Amino acid sequence: MARNLLGAILVRREGDLVTAGIIVEDEAYYGKDDLASHAYRGLTPRNAPMFGPGGHAYVYFVYGNHFMLNVVGGEEGIPSAVLIRALEPLAGFDRMRRRRGGVRLGQLTNGPGRLAQALGIGRTHNGMSLTGDALFISAPYARRASVLRSPRIGISTAREAALRFYLKDNPYVSRAPRS
Repeated sequence: MARNLLGAILVRREGDLVTAGIIVEDEAYYGKDDLASHAYRGLTPRNAPMFGPGGHAYVYFVYGNHFMLNVVGGEEGIPSAVLIRALEPLAGFDRMRRRRGGVRLGQLTNGPGRLAQALGIGRTHNGMSLTGDALFISAPYARRASVLRSPRIGISTAREAALRFYLKDNPYVSRAPRS
């Protein structure tokens, strides 16, 4: 699922206002057998959306200041999720810039916390269906580059797992893979 999400468009709608971007980087977390997954130790109130049906959002707060958006992908009761790590902005540039404090375009959505802030994704989106009107993923964008794979980044456990996927040569990917 992580590989297939690349190139799709993530859309956040607030009335007539739309912010959106192409998913250019993500990471897979496959549940109870994945030491880095929030589901590794079982069901909790925090990770409950991971155990729900696929096609829903799992949004959590980390480091005391960042929300992170994940797409739940498994059958109900079988936890798995894909962390959306970076977007190539498509719509709502001014709104994204205001939310991100006026940063330059390349810094708007190149990281999971940054993209959540730019799109206004927060606690209220946790468990939300990603097929509704407020937050959804549409068909892949016509322009799709080669997909590369690397170990996950930004975690301390199970870092060696090559479950990070990103579009080759895309300037909005959060950072180069570790060597």
